[in-house]
Amino acid sequence: MRSWAAILSGLIFGLITVAQAQGNGTVIRVGAFPNITHPQAMIGKANGWFEKAMGPQVKVEWKSFNAGPSAIEALFADAIDMTYVGPNPAINGYVRSNGEALRVVAGAASGGAALVVRKDAGIEKPEDFHGKRIASPQVGNTQDVALRAWLKTHGFKTRDKGGDVEIVPVANPDQLTLFLRQDLDAAWAPEPWASRLVHEGNGRVFLDERELWPRGQFVAAQVIVRRKFLKAHPELVKNWVRAHVELTDWINEHLDEAKQILNRQIQKETGKALSPEVLQESWGRLQATYDPLRASLLKTAQSAFEAGFLGRHMPDLAGMYDLTLLNQVLEEKNKKAIQ
Repeated sequence: MRSWAAILSGLIFGLITVAQAQGNGTVIRVGAFPNITHPQAMIGKANGWFEKAMGPQVKVEWKSFNAGPSAIEALFADAIDMTYVGPNPAINGYVRSNGEALRVVAGAASGGAALVVRKDAGIEKPEDFHGKRIASPQVGNTQDVALRAWLKTHGFKTRDKGGDVEIVPVANPDQLTLFLRQDLDAAWAPEPWASRLVHEGNGRVFLDERELWPRGQFVAAQVIVRRKFLKAHPELVKNWVRAHVELTDWINEHLDEAKQILNRQIQKETGKALSPEVLQESWGRLQATYDPLRASLLKTAQSAFEAGFLGRHMPDLAGMYDLTLLNQVLEEKNKKAIQ
């Protein structure tokens, strides 16, 4: 009897030890960009907010990306579990996977993009864009789609469709160089690059994109989760969403401190901090939010479809959102649910 008791005791101890080891080994791999439009990720990385919130049994592994498509590819390859990303890469990932790869679980940022023109490009009104060269960061990305939709609204056709406006896909850092060389007339750019074009590239804001949206709100970044990971680890994702909501509230209540923390993290990751003027102006066009602003994403998707980026038929995006965990967190905090 004593030997069986000892064996049983040993088995129980072993199972507990394994469980603890597995708990200590839980990892969540999260993507983010060194960008002002990913404020929760940048600030959370800098001050360990998510690590503290998730507890010692969960290890957070941050993965840095420079563009949305590369983050989506990492998600497809099961190299990350979650990422902060703009709306168009998320839409493309959802459509490419027939709705299987990802779910939007929270918003992250609203606003933060502008159409900037070179001061000496002779552009004073929309009609002046005839014959101009306008940059967007990448064909089919969020700003590229916004630019094409705006041009269409004003009756322009791009050169590839028989018109006289040339859209040039140029990485954000290179846009600044081309502005200074007068090789670009304008750019539809996200922050902080729009503000850098103003302060460093002899540019001025022709259009703040917020002017095009109800209440000045449109999705700039959101939190998406690999669907299989969400299904397997709902409590883990819920804890992250809770921390994300709390950090969003903290940012909006401590803007000056939040700006400085974010800027230090950008300097750490890119080697260069934003100037005080660029930081102030770019943040002025941006708002941290946990609301994914679903209506603006659906409108963006319609524009992407009309521009030829989403295939022959407008995709059904009804299943792209799973806000169950977000609304549970908001209910805990006596906040209004997101529809």
